[in-house]
Amino acid sequence: MVDGEQIYTIPLRAVKRVPRWQRCNRSIKEIRNYLEKHMKADPEKIHLDKSINEIIWERGSKKPPAKIRIKAMKFEDGVVEAEVV
Repeated sequence: MVDGEQIYTIPLRAVKRVPRWQRCNRSIKEIRNYLEKHMKADPEKIHLDKSINEIIWERGSKKPPAKIRIKAMKFEDGVVEAEVV
């Protein structure tokens, strides 16, 4: 059963400070950190949908989007699942 459901617009501007070849990998880490902070979840219990990965890698590894809208759902057992809106 879903304990909480929220839609977030996650800024990924900080990724521009990383070398170009690491930007998409860093974007995924930024999304995980954002959800960990805002949903108050353990890092091991955050599950990202495949669609998030496809949006991040759509323009290649060097040009991730500047922001992304995500719907995050937190379940009673503490698991957080995120998908693209």
